[in-house]
Parts: sequence; structure tokens; C-alpha cells
Amino acid sequence: MSESEFKDEAQWAEKLTPEQYRVLRQKDTERPFTGEYWNEFSDGTYLCRGCGEPLFLSDTKFDAGCGWPSFFQPATEDVIKEIHDSSHGMQRTEVVCRNCGGHLGHVFNDGPAPTGLRYCINSASIDLKKK
Repeated sequence: MSESEFKDEAQWAEKLTPEQYRVLRQKDTERPFTGEYWNEFSDGTYLCRGCGEPLFLSDTKFDAGCGWPSFFQPATEDVIKEIHDSSHGMQRTEVVCRNCGGHLGHVFNDGPAPTGLRYCINSASIDLKKK
């Protein structure tokens, strides 16, 4: 499904749960240690909950101790779009699904090797397709 298939916010609200809508479409953040995947380490692929795009692979997931699913790299370089975010008095880098524009979370420079990055992602934004 491409972004053009869901231009109307009413369609998004119908497709997603209220929490998923707040996170994906309104850039909200779920509370730490409450999301479905913060402590999930099954093998599989994490898909965008908005459009089904493969975003992250389970072998790049790690326990960052922050309470959100954390990955050191996306599935491929072209699935994530980075946007400067100066909201809430902070300077951060927001990550969104390049396909549908859904808010996923933020990326920080405090992750493990080999990238040194931590993609801190809301569980409400992703859906694990287990192997």
C-alpha cells in the first residue's frame, strides 16, 4: 500500500487503532516499557503498521534498556526517511516510513557496533511478522 492509497486522515483512523493512529499519524510516543515489542526477541521482520513495508530485521534488534524496541539499522537504507525534529525543546532526528510517511520514532547516535545508531521505535508503529 502506498501513501497515495491513504491520503484521507479518516481512512487512517478507520484502519488503525486509536493508539496506532496517535503514534503513526500524530507523531505521539507510547510510554516506555508498555509497547508490544519492547521486550520481544523472536526471529522475523518488523513491518510498518501503516503500510506493511519491511522496516527492520530481528537480528538488528537489541536491548537498549530504554523501554522501546531498538534497532541498530533499518532493513534497507531506502525504507526510512530522517527528519530534523526540534519539538519539546529538543534537537532530535525523527524517523518515518518512506512509503507511507508514518511516524516510527527517533534515531540516536548511542547504539552498538557496527553502526553506532539506535533506532528507537514505537511498538504501535510496527508489526512483527515472525519466521
